[in-house]
Amino acid sequence: MDQVKEKIAHLIGQISRHDYQYYVLDTPLITDGEYDQLVQELLRIEGEFPHLILPDSPTQRVAGQPLPGFRTVRHRVPLLSLDNSFSYGDLDEFHRRVKERIAPSEPSYVCELKIDGVSIALVYEDGILTSAATRGDGITGENVLQNVRTIRSVPLRLNKPIPRLEVRGEIYIAKTDFLRLNQEREEKGEKLFANPRNSAAGSLRQLDPQITARRPLRIFIYDLLYSEGVEPADQAQLLQFLSELGFPINPHWLKTKDVREIQGYCREWEERRHQLDYEIDGVVIKLNSLSERIVAGNTNKSPRWATAFKFPAEEEESQITALELNVGRTGVITPTAVMTPVLIAGSVVSRASLHNFDLIKERDIRIGDRVLVHKAGDIIPEVIRPLIEKRTGNETVPEFPRYCPTCGATVIRFEGEVAYRCDNINCPARLKESLIFFASRDAMDIEGLGPAVVEQLVDKGLVKNVADLYSLTEEDFLSLDKTAKKKANNLRQAVEASKVRSLSRLLHALGLRYVGGKTARILAEQYGDLDVIGSLSRESLVEIPEIGEKIAQSIVAFFNEPENLETIARLKKAGVNTRENVILKESGPFTGKILVLTGTLETLTRSQAGELITGQGGQVSSSVSRKTDYVVAGADPGSKLDRALELGIPVLTEPEFLAFLED
Repeated sequence: MDQVKEKIAHLIGQISRHDYQYYVLDTPLITDGEYDQLVQELLRIEGEFPHLILPDSPTQRVAGQPLPGFRTVRHRVPLLSLDNSFSYGDLDEFHRRVKERIAPSEPSYVCELKIDGVSIALVYEDGILTSAATRGDGITGENVLQNVRTIRSVPLRLNKPIPRLEVRGEIYIAKTDFLRLNQEREEKGEKLFANPRNSAAGSLRQLDPQITARRPLRIFIYDLLYSEGVEPADQAQLLQFLSELGFPINPHWLKTKDVREIQGYCREWEERRHQLDYEIDGVVIKLNSLSERIVAGNTNKSPRWATAFKFPAEEEESQITALELNVGRTGVITPTAVMTPVLIAGSVVSRASLHNFDLIKERDIRIGDRVLVHKAGDIIPEVIRPLIEKRTGNETVPEFPRYCPTCGATVIRFEGEVAYRCDNINCPARLKESLIFFASRDAMDIEGLGPAVVEQLVDKGLVKNVADLYSLTEEDFLSLDKTAKKKANNLRQAVEASKVRSLSRLLHALGLRYVGGKTARILAEQYGDLDVIGSLSRESLVEIPEIGEKIAQSIVAFFNEPENLETIARLKKAGVNTRENVILKESGPFTGKILVLTGTLETLTRSQAGELITGQGGQVSSSVSRKTDYVVAGADPGSKLDRALELGIPVLTEPEFLAFLED
């Protein structure tokens, strides 16, 4: 039996070493056939002696049944986010602050590429991988161990049996693997992934590890969060130590004391990032000495000893081949440039909004133009300018629309506005956008009623008005493509559940021009009844704080429109709530209190949290001041949290906030 154990250990060692050579170093020492023979030999022996299978065996990378959900785990060491630097001036300021904090020491830094992937924390006990958790809110994350075990570049056993060790890294998909993955999905008729980062995140959160195993995930490790018996003195030693343990380390790092050299490193990789086979969105600059990091300290959300230098949005050249006109819920016609496909910031772009025709005229954009395109905020494709020097004379100046591209109605333009509008309230395009808005999370919050469902409901003639939603049957939903009985039932129940939404939500959902969620809430709280609001005069409305002439005119015009009144009558007949029933708790925790919301809440939307606060007599403010009583902080809170801490204002986590409400 000892010989069998030795043989298993020998095979595991060989296979793990070849995995490291192939997946980490990219320098295979044996052929694929020879590697397969080793794996088959190990599988044969483990099949004969299943009680001898070890947890770090390469054959156990893909194991376990699909999970019902991911378990939440608390990070031993918080996974902080980084403050951003957007200019070399910001880097100089960062250096000044660090130098001031660790004086009289002279700071030395390590610069590393900022991988655009998914953050992960790995825990090893006695050298064996025992936990893998996503960043989450930095305090707690999701245990995705089964999926991380499938990543070949993640060692299941370390080269040294350290009692306990926790590291942080970034999971990503290489560009070439991403293109190959999308090509395979296209051939199968499956939906394509938007970009490498999203596909990595989605792959990591699959409940079935078999699916994750088929995705080409990779990892770079860059930080040691905790270790027993091992204390590297600085980041340079730390990276060397991690490499010796068998972790993949990004090789492109720099150690320096010279701020100008840091700027040169940032400039170099901004230019060279397209040469890499993985996405990067900046450079991370860290204080090298680990002891000096302790002196520099952390804020509540980020270390003071590190910063992320973010690259500016990428610009690429493309050509406008056509102009597409899209009609929104208020009838606004938005021109969209159809372009030759171009890869920008990790995803293929073939369309970009031109916003309005005044902008087209101002920038002299023509069909056929070669143009510079970027992603505003690295998200929204946008045409920066035409490359006039590349014009051939065959370009055409776009014509301003005279008729709606969807229904053919006459296009109007209000004085003082840049927008052209379709004046037909029954325009199918307007109806679709209105329905999508009506069902959205901040409005009537009808789960599952998204663009694809709305498109079919309108095209099949099942819905011609928002009120028609409430007369739809389960059979109507079953008539839609790709809609089984369970989904149809869920949609019907979601529509039914929306009948009890607050008046402020309904008023917002009806889509009155200039009436957003806040204005709708003010009207609902002050008058409490949709009929009362509809009977208000312009003079009465302008006396309400925060409601000006333009909003007042819009409200009066809406309730003077017979079709709108008919819609409201049908909604009331269907049982939709048109009254605001706010019950104020005289002795509730938030009565008379001012609260500010910041960050992303897990169980509530901002609007839902706001309704709970106002329902208990509290007031929601958009900014922190000395008058603020509480700040409710979710994941990735912004500067509001820093301001609250600075002023000594109590900060509630989401669980604490919910506990207050229960009390």
